[in-house]
Amino acid sequence: MEKGAPTRQFIAGVVVNLASVALGTCLGWTSPMGPVYSSNDTSVNPLDVIPDTGEKSWIGSLVAMGALIAPFIAGPCAEKFGRKLTLLGSSIFFVVSWVLLLTTSTVGQLLAARLIQGFGVGFVMTVQTMYIGEIASNEYRGALGSLMQLCIVSGILYVYVIGPYVSWAGLQWACLALPVIFAGTFFFMPETPTYYLTKSRRDDAIASLQWLRGKTAEGVQKELEETSASVDEAMKNKAGVMDLFKTKGTTKALIICAGLISFQQLSGINVILFYSQTIFAKTGSTMSPAISTILVGIVQVLASGATPLIVDRLGRKPILLVSAGGMCLAHATMGLYFYMDYIKSDSVDSISWLPIFSLIFFVTVYCIGFGPLPWAVLGEMFPANVKSVASSIVASTCWVWGFLVLQFFSTMDEAVGSHWSFWIFGIMCAIAFVFTLTQLMETKGMSLNEIQEALNR
Repeated sequence: MEKGAPTRQFIAGVVVNLASVALGTCLGWTSPMGPVYSSNDTSVNPLDVIPDTGEKSWIGSLVAMGALIAPFIAGPCAEKFGRKLTLLGSSIFFVVSWVLLLTTSTVGQLLAARLIQGFGVGFVMTVQTMYIGEIASNEYRGALGSLMQLCIVSGILYVYVIGPYVSWAGLQWACLALPVIFAGTFFFMPETPTYYLTKSRRDDAIASLQWLRGKTAEGVQKELEETSASVDEAMKNKAGVMDLFKTKGTTKALIICAGLISFQQLSGINVILFYSQTIFAKTGSTMSPAISTILVGIVQVLASGATPLIVDRLGRKPILLVSAGGMCLAHATMGLYFYMDYIKSDSVDSISWLPIFSLIFFVTVYCIGFGPLPWAVLGEMFPANVKSVASSIVASTCWVWGFLVLQFFSTMDEAVGSHWSFWIFGIMCAIAFVFTLTQLMETKGMSLNEIQEALNR
């Protein structure tokens, strides 16, 4: 059997994830820029009016609103025009949004830019999982699927590091460069073999597989036949939304993927990413909020880098269980600190280190498990005929919860206090542990066909 080499599929996996770096800059942007657009100093704030509390909530949550709408456009585009072309199109949203932010002087234009960023986020999160799932070989699918989280947090760290130390325009220019670089490099990557087979372009599918596997045409024949048989079977039963519920396997896959994605958002991760500087400022720590935020960003990148190395050895389920339990513990300790501060306990000053430690622990266990793995599981759970529909539904589910959490966090925080806000997130993480334990099956080392057979048993 021809051996081949994994190098090219990793190259394609890294290049497509440059879009995730661009996505990450949108998620982390409000942390360094929030103090800027809230400032009375007209030399740093480009807006003619400071946003009020409601407008600030919309600045944070509109990305999630755009991201929950976009999958219903991105999924059909991926089926009709291909995964590659749809992902290239996502860079247009990012470029337009950064240009709007460069030229804005009004809150309205800032809000429009954030909504457009959300469209880009939704396109990437919907289609990239399809692309990775279809180019990766069985033994590397987990590692390649988990690269998404590593690159998202790299984009977040990018704005955390640059944002506090450059002007408003300087950060927008720095962020604008990323989607341009992505489009310029991803243009040279192949379309997925699965997409070509759905369009009866067998020769193109062979060429794509040859490039990805580093093999001759003869060397990819076995994989081509397996993929072709799977696609043919799926395309005979071309499906819509309701077809997700016609078989036990697709129904169970939808419950698993939508559940994991929901708990990912209900863990409170976006509150921490979007408002980390504000959270650190509330603790009264002697460490600068900007430095604390950068430290959290560095930990995110290091933790996310560990997942591709361990996921195909340890499996998805054990890592997700550890992640859920760790997040629950982190929220419990954060809530404890803010409760002691709320009741004006004399001992709160002696544990001023606890919030930073708790958030670092939280992002570590999140980035190892519940950050990357729900998306990796999504990329391998569905047959070709329902994959785009399922990806659209799951991605929108993600951002429905993301929007609700971001929109109402400030209100909840004021109504019940920061301590109860974190404790509520902790309860959600405990439920996530039980859900993962009882619902998720292990897919380590299984082919896509084997996963479908297991789901339907």
